[in-house]
Parts: sequence; C-alpha cells; structure tokens
Amino acid sequence: MPGGRLTQQDRQQIALGLADGLAYAEIARRLERPTSTVTREVMRNGGPLGYRADVAHRATERRNHRRRPAASRGTESAPQPHGRDAEAVREFEEMLTAVLMQSGLPNRMMARVMVCLYTSDSGSLTAAELVERLGVSPASISKAITFLESLDLLRRERDERRRDRYVVDEDLWYRSMVRSIRDNVLFAETARQGIAVFGPGTPAAARLESAAHFLEVVADSLTRAMEEAREVLHRKPETPPAAPGDPAGTDDPVPDRG
Repeated sequence: MPGGRLTQQDRQQIALGLADGLAYAEIARRLERPTSTVTREVMRNGGPLGYRADVAHRATERRNHRRRPAASRGTESAPQPHGRDAEAVREFEEMLTAVLMQSGLPNRMMARVMVCLYTSDSGSLTAAELVERLGVSPASISKAITFLESLDLLRRERDERRRDRYVVDEDLWYRSMVRSIRDNVLFAETARQGIAVFGPGTPAAARLESAAHFLEVVADSLTRAMEEAREVLHRKPETPPAAPGDPAGTDDPVPDRG
C-alpha cells in the first residue's frame, strides 16, 4: 500500500472521484489509501462540493512550509496528556476545523478556537491559553470569541483568579439548535406577513406560505426531539471494563500476603 503524503496525481484522482459521485471509501480503495486520509484531505480543502486538486495541493504545500519552523522549535513534539499521539491529534483537529467551517463558521480562526476548546480535557480555556495553544495574536482570539459568543457556541465565566474563561459544555449543541430553530421560526413568521403583501393565492404568496408551514412543522418536531434527547448530553460515560488480570476489574479480595 502506498505510503507518505498525497501527491498531486492522488489529488486529481480524488477530484475526479468526487465529480463522479464516488464515496470516500471507494476513492480511497482506488488510491490504496485509508478512507480517513481521503476524508481529511477533502474536508480540509473545501469539502466535497468545493474540492479542487490544484488548490488543495498548493494549500498543503503552504501548510507544510509553515510547520517547518515550528518543528525546529520542538512544538510539534510537545507531549500530549494521556499518552495521545500528537500527530493524530493534530490531524483530527484539522479535520474537525474543516467540518466546522463547512457547517457555517465564517473563517478558520473561529473554527480553530471552537476545536481547541472542544477537544481540551477541561472544556474551558482563558484567552491567554488560547493565544499560546494556537500561536496567534490576542486580537484574533478576541474577535473569534466575540462572534462565537453571539451564536451561543460558548459561554464566559470567571475563575478563582477573576480571569475570563471560555467554556464549551454539555449544552453546547442544545443551545446551538435552539438558536437555529428560533431563527427559522422568525423567518416563518415574517414569511406569513408577506402573504398579505403579495396577495393570497399568488405564486409568491404560495411560496412564502409553503416555506413558513415547512419551517414551523420542522421546528415543532425538532423541539420535541431535542427535549427528549437532551439527557444524552448529560449522561456520564461508562467506565470501560478493566483488562483481564487487572486487580481493579475484579471484586475478589486481594490475598493477605502479610
């Protein structure tokens, strides 16, 4: 199986596969690469609709060039907690950043801040900690935080040293969906006002009525589903079973060797 980085020819094959409507797994099989490699490549370079082989190749070269000075300073080999693979963590963060951008976040910095917070074990960081982790200016962090707060994607709290900490918690996705539903309901209400303006029975009024009704039905269904599923966000993960032979995984008393 080929190893190393994707070549420009590989990227051209990926672009052709996407144009043909092939699944990532099929494209990866033809390239003899892991599916995760193709998924990361597409999601960090415009997504399935915006992927361009030449653009992706140049962007990758630029990213590699920027990483070389960092590597010489040893930042790439910084130890990870819990014995994590630093390279795997970095690649996952890049992939999740691309997914968030495709989902609607307007620029890479905002997506990087979200990923940094969401993948930190504490789920909260100060502005100074974000600056240090992402290697960017305080002004960039401040701008990203302001926008993310406006979308209810994070919240601010004070710690014991009276520093602002930015937090992503269990209710992040619940609040995000509530906001989306609220926006859709507002559109539906406004659309209904337009029916009288354009005249009942006219094509424009019918289109507005159809959109309003659709959004109201979806909002009602989503609200019920969210309330039923909300407890999932607060459910604590089960403790994984201990490995065979691990004393912590058995209730048998430890023999007295005294």
